[in-house]
Amino acid sequence: MKERQYVVDELTLKDTWRMFHILAEFVEGFEVLPEVYPAVTIFGSARIRPQSTLYKTTESIARMLVENGFNIISGGGPGIMEAANKGAAEAGGKSVGLHIQLPQEQQPNPYANVRLAFKYFFIRKVMFIKYAVAYVIMPGGFGTLDELFEALTLIQTKRIRSFPVVLFDSTYWNGLVGWLKKTLLKKKTISEPDLNIFQVVDKPEELIEIITKTVVV
Repeated sequence: MKERQYVVDELTLKDTWRMFHILAEFVEGFEVLPEVYPAVTIFGSARIRPQSTLYKTTESIARMLVENGFNIISGGGPGIMEAANKGAAEAGGKSVGLHIQLPQEQQPNPYANVRLAFKYFFIRKVMFIKYAVAYVIMPGGFGTLDELFEALTLIQTKRIRSFPVVLFDSTYWNGLVGWLKKTLLKKKTISEPDLNIFQVVDKPEELIEIITKTVVV
């Protein structure tokens, strides 16, 4: 019994000290990121290679957004995140990388000219949401889906202001959108207006038009 109590006390002590690290990450984000407003956050797979069409398209989207008065926020890693930071930096915009410390796969890309490192995913997600005026969702995996549905849920429940959530590449996203309609909507676990929270496009120009018409810089 005493041994078990010791383990519990040790875990509690670690949790107490962990709060200081959590607070420090929040403070750093709150101090740095107001300077990048207005910013568009771009999500997508870390596994997309620089020679791919999708990488080059993401570069172009980021560049066009900067030319229209926006800065760019990404997860700071490779793949789509790197393309977003590269396009923004080369266009002369603030190119923000919110890097997450992981044991594998994600290393910081060299194109972010504003960089923050996070240990905790939930703090990083707060920064993505709080300092974005729009979300661009490129093809990606679990992490991309996590960020997408976080935004959809917060907008649906009116916990944050509504802003453009734009999914790029209908051939990638149509299966998911079809499932939402055929399963969730049919079972009435979401409502028809919930499907209007996001839009799906295939051309960078469409994406830019949606954001520039909705967001006043």
